Amino acid sequence: MPNSKHIRVDIETQRLTLYSDSRVIAEYSVSTAANGVGEQSGSGCTPRGRHKVRLKIGAGAPINAVFVGRRATGEVYSEELAAEYPERDWILTRILWLTGREPGKNRYGDQDTLRRFIYIHGCPDSEPMGVPRSHGCIRMRNRDLIELFDQVETGTDVEIC
Repeated sequence: MPNSKHIRVDIETQRLTLYSDSRVIAEYSVSTAANGVGEQSGSGCTPRGRHKVRLKIGAGAPINAVFVGRRATGEVYSEELAAEYPERDWILTRILWLTGREPGKNRYGDQDTLRRFIYIHGCPDSEPMGVPRSHGCIRMRNRDLIELFDQVETGTDVEIC
């Protein structure tokens, strides 16, 4: 049976909605790019259009597990760790790595979402949600991300608009 669940990220409202067919089953506040929307590599923008979850990374990792290069470092985020590494863009808890589905818009070439390393991922709880603050990814509260992660599969459709 095909996956009836799909995700919609609304840039204007900074909300991520999980649907099963046309029924809303969960809704979360998120934070997209501080630089706004755009597909160009190096722009720091959140890409629009149709995507899908390419990989799910971090199943079973503790809440606030730190990831660098999509690999758990063995660290668990804390204010002390943040003070030690103030330059890090914290990717925590889980990663839903996205790939574009629209050649020439968000797939292939200088607009490729997968090669831009665009994720739905956790961030420190001190980071605000509902306002654009990321470097291009879609940030979520860690507990919300675990809930979402456990409800979707690789291949789940994601629309960013």
